Amino acid sequence: MGLESFLVRAALAGVGVALAAAPLGCFVVWRRMAYFGDATAHATILGVALALALDLPVFAGALVVALGMAAFVSGLGGRGHAADTLLGVAAHSALAFGLVAVSFLPAVRIDPMAYLFGDILAVSRADLVVIWGGGALAAGLVLWRWNAALTATLGPDLARASGIDPVRERLVLTLALALVVAVAIKVVGALLIAALLIIPAAAARPFAATPERMATLAALIGAASALGGVGAAWRLDTPAGPTIVAVAACLFALSIGAAAVVRR
Repeated sequence: MGLESFLVRAALAGVGVALAAAPLGCFVVWRRMAYFGDATAHATILGVALALALDLPVFAGALVVALGMAAFVSGLGGRGHAADTLLGVAAHSALAFGLVAVSFLPAVRIDPMAYLFGDILAVSRADLVVIWGGGALAAGLVLWRWNAALTATLGPDLARASGIDPVRERLVLTLALALVVAVAIKVVGALLIAALLIIPAAAARPFAATPERMATLAALIGAASALGGVGAAWRLDTPAGPTIVAVAACLFALSIGAAAVVRR
């Protein structure tokens, strides 16, 4: 059974996204950037609409708009207003405008649910190239700046004392987040991307003595969630994207229970 099987392509796509999302998801958890991820992910729907209207690749449109939204919400950090409120407004407004924009494309027949919740079983060979290429670039960015970004996460003052610019490291993470969001929309959809970033990292946290171990465990949990979700969706005839996230949530619950047993 090779790449001709849609199940094999789906499994490879899920694992590719999971491996890219794992190290970045750790920073999302450490920095408490869940709303940041949501706003960036929701904006991809608007990017999909623009790409279809201009007859461009969906990945390109999603990436451009995700970068724009990521830059916007990144600029909110450290200001005096309620950043969490503005992030919520940005996230839901981008999603709403994207869905409205899609409705103005009568000549293009698309299923909005596929972009909201993913359509991993329809992944093609070309999609695999985009997913693994974009995912490798995002993971490479995070790994390249790992020590510097980790220092900036521990504290801006500590980073500056070490000759590290916290703003630059935040921009690198922003770029990596936009890349992961753009490649993940085909797998789990705009509404579930943040879950795939956060849940594996959160599940790995109780068992990680070091940041590197947490990222490795998150990658394994994410890959297991993708493979288990694809298999369960095939057997149970359920939506693949939500099933992947449901499996990840079950693994998170198991990790919490196992951590409680270990503490006792």
